[in-house]
Amino acid sequence: MAAHVSRIKGFADMFPPDSDAFGFLEDTARRVFSRCGFVELRTPVLEYTDLFRRSIGEETDVVQKEMFTFPDRNDRLMTLRPEATAGVMRAYIEDARHTRESVSRLFTTGPMFRYERPQKGRMRQFHQLNCECLGSHSPYADADMIAMLMRFLREIGLRELTLKINSLGCSTCRPLFKQALVEYLNGLAGQGGLCEDCSRRMQTNPLRVLDCKQEGCRRLTDAAPRLLDFNCPDCRAHFDTVIRLLEAEHIPFELDHRLVRGLDYYCRTTFEVVSGNIGSQSAVAGGGRYDGLVKSLGGPDVPGVGFACGMERLALLLPQQAPKRPLFYALGMNEDARALCFSLAQRLREAGFAGEIHTGDGGFKSAMRQAGKSGAHYCLIIGEDEAASGTVMVKDMDSGEQQAVPQSDVVQHLASTLGGTDHE
Repeated sequence: MAAHVSRIKGFADMFPPDSDAFGFLEDTARRVFSRCGFVELRTPVLEYTDLFRRSIGEETDVVQKEMFTFPDRNDRLMTLRPEATAGVMRAYIEDARHTRESVSRLFTTGPMFRYERPQKGRMRQFHQLNCECLGSHSPYADADMIAMLMRFLREIGLRELTLKINSLGCSTCRPLFKQALVEYLNGLAGQGGLCEDCSRRMQTNPLRVLDCKQEGCRRLTDAAPRLLDFNCPDCRAHFDTVIRLLEAEHIPFELDHRLVRGLDYYCRTTFEVVSGNIGSQSAVAGGGRYDGLVKSLGGPDVPGVGFACGMERLALLLPQQAPKRPLFYALGMNEDARALCFSLAQRLREAGFAGEIHTGDGGFKSAMRQAGKSGAHYCLIIGEDEAASGTVMVKDMDSGEQQAVPQSDVVQHLASTLGGTDHE
């Protein structure tokens, strides 16, 4: 016997209801984002590794430990995208969007890849919704992105979420904060010590120490310097405007002085939406401003702000939805009847009704069991008598009631009896 094939660890197949949930998320995102002027962009899942080294940062955990990287046949390093923003920036630069529009509003959806330990809500292949607004320095752009994100989360039915915000400062004021933070961390010697990751981050990306989830590290950094206290006047004025706009729209938020980003290109406004209902992986969305990213990749000096939503995590939080039921299951009892059912099903589908045709073997009882398993509201039965009389036996699968209907009237009959039934 041949060996069984199997999927790779950390990767998942997706059948309904999971695939239905993803379709719902994508459809809602397209509706909400398009109302705010965003258009959809599709980028490759495979990019040159240098793109992520330059955009995400050589010293980040993502580049150091989490990327799927391999050489092509010409020994050029390729990487499966670990996040979407870098690819969007490359596409924006190559397409010279800045020459045609002062502000570009782009969104993407699709799979990302990181070599991490698989756990609830985090797989090695995961999916994101990603939004980028390029071309505006204004704090109004930041607030508008946050408002759009929260509207999307409301429209998919999520509640009990917490929006956290902070300001990372800029290239002028953040180095002063980093210096103060490193001095503080160096002063912790003899107080129990930081975890192994944080000890390494002290040298490479000290802001990430504030974000550590280890209780010992959090206790040691309770009294650490705060980013907001080091913001320059311009950064503070920018952030104060964002706060004022959120308050004016009654969008609740928490100031989180520990909120930093794992990616080097973020500046000024940063934000995250968390839920307490999915275990340790509580963040369902996050983003912020990245004014120097496009320029660092060889493009024009264009500011940007954006966010990403983890679709697996959002799907875990979606309210339970009843499975969609097809309207009909068409069942022919002999060859001529099957042909009639096939034609009838096409007419019903053209009219907008969802349904299946019976293609299995076996007798009438077996066929009716399959009709029941389909979940259809009605079973449309054509046997010898119905074929001869030009009728269809329409059986209500919930009540068991049935009646003969002329084949030419079936579409109108089902439409009139449908009422509020969701038939698609």
